[in-house]
Amino acid sequence: MKRSLSLVCMLASTLGASALAQASAPAQTAAEPPSAPGAPVATAPAGPTKIAVIQFEAVVGQTNEGQRVFAELNTKYQPKQQQIKASSDEVDTLKKDLQTAGDKLSDTERASRTRTLDEKEKSLQRNVEDARNDFGSEMNEKLGAVAQKVAGVMTKYAQQNGYTLVLDAGSQQQQSPILWAAESTNISEAVVQAYNQQSGVPPQPTATGAPRPGSTTTRTPARTPAPRTQH
Repeated sequence: MKRSLSLVCMLASTLGASALAQASAPAQTAAEPPSAPGAPVATAPAGPTKIAVIQFEAVVGQTNEGQRVFAELNTKYQPKQQQIKASSDEVDTLKKDLQTAGDKLSDTERASRTRTLDEKEKSLQRNVEDARNDFGSEMNEKLGAVAQKVAGVMTKYAQQNGYTLVLDAGSQQQQSPILWAAESTNISEAVVQAYNQQSGVPPQPTATGAPRPGSTTTRTPARTPAPRTQH
C-alpha cells in the first residue's frame, strides 16, 4: 500500500487509542467536599494499567473484507497487467532483434529501429506508472474505508476487555517505536476475528490468482515486533 493508506491506518489507530484514553479516564466530580484534617488522601493509579498492541495496517488487509478488496482489484486490473506484459515482451523482442542484426543493418535502418524501440520503451514505462497509480489510488480509497470500520471494532474490543491503551506495532513500511512487547498483549488476530464476525463478509477462496500489485500489507499472521538491537 502506498503512504496514504499508512497514514489512514495510523490516524485511525491513534483515534481509537485516544477514545480509549478518554473513556478510561476517571470522571471529575464538581463541588467535592474537602477531606477532613488528618484523613488519608486517595490517589488515582498513575498511567495505564492494561496495554495492548496491534499491527493495524496488517489487520485491515487480513480481514475478509480487506482480502475481498484485493481480489476484486486484481480481477479488475488483470487485463491491464496482460496488456503491459505483452508490451514488455514486444520491447524485449525488438531489443534482441536489434542486437542480433548488428552490423548487418545500415545506419539509417539501425537509427530507425533504435528510435522505434525507444518510443515503445517510453510508452511501456508510462503505462506501468499509470496502472500502478490507478491501482494504488483505488486500493487506498477502498481500504481506507475498511480501516475506519476496523478502528471502531478495535476500540470496542479494547473497551470490553479492559484495555486502557492500544499502541500500533507498525508494519513493514511504518517503523514502530515499540522496542518489545509480550505476545499476550497482541490483539491483532482477535480484532480480525471480531471484525469478520461483525462484517459478515465470508473468507475469500484459497486460490487468489495473480499477486496484488502495489500491495504493502502482509497476508501472514500479525506478529508482535521483535526488539530492535543497536549495533
